[in-house]
This record gives sequence, structure tokens and C-alpha cells, in this order.
Amino acid sequence: MNKVPITTEGAEKLRAELHRLKTVERPRIIKAIEEARSHGDLSENAEYHAAKEQQGFIEGRIAELETKFAHAQIIDPVTIKVSDRVVFGATLDLIDEHGGQEVTYQIVGEYEADISEGKISISSPIARALIGKELGDAVEVEVPDGVRRYEILAIRYI
Repeated sequence: MNKVPITTEGAEKLRAELHRLKTVERPRIIKAIEEARSHGDLSENAEYHAAKEQQGFIEGRIAELETKFAHAQIIDPVTIKVSDRVVFGATLDLIDEHGGQEVTYQIVGEYEADISEGKISISSPIARALIGKELGDAVEVEVPDGVRRYEILAIRYI
């Protein structure tokens, strides 16, 4: 499988979640299962079944995060020396020429994309249109509600 880019900040968030799941959630659920077992008949023990279901979810998430780390290529945007071009990790100030609204996006990997935080996946239509462009360039992007035109106001690597 190909490597999937992720910023150092995104990798740290995943690492923190993995650590919490292994050191806090896993021991908590093991204790809950032990306690539920002590109540007797497991076939009619709702606490036991709920705890086992939660354990399955936690173990699945741990496996998912470990797989993501195995395929991750961690990139620190601060070390990128391409300040005049848009590449992975760039934080961009754009103006939507249709409505005149300014937006800020950071181009990140698919594991950490979250539009509510202004983080867009490198595989998104907007990011694909912006990659390789320079300060002052305008791009047209096909989005679900039509075509948008953005002008690049600033490029930062933070």
C-alpha cells in the first residue's frame, strides 16, 4: 500500500488517541468485564454484553490507528522550503471571488482532514486545484454546488 501523508500535528493527535485507548480505555473496559462476570450468569447479563461490545469497538479502533501509522508518511510543514508554491502542508488564505469571503485552509492528509477546522484533504477537489499554484494565482474548482473561483492571498507553512 502507498504511504499516506500526514502532518506532524495530525500524527500527534492520532498518537494521543492511540495512547488513551491503550492506557485508559482498554484497562477500564477489562475491569468492567471482570466486574460484570462476577455478577453470575453471563447469558442474561446486559452489563457484560455491553462491555464486550465496547471492548470490540475499542480493539477495532486500536487496530485501525495502528494500520494508519503503518502507512503514514509524517511530514512537518515547518520544514518545507517551498514558500512560493502550494504543496502538502500549506496553510492558505483564499478569497472566494464569487462571494468575496476569505477562507483559510490547510492542505493535510486524508486521516486528519476536517473542514470544520479548516483542514482539507490533499485528495479533495479544492486541494488538487491549488497544488502547484503560486501567490496571487486564481483557480476554478468544481464543487457540489457549482464552480468556485479562489484567489490565493497568502501561503504559509506553519
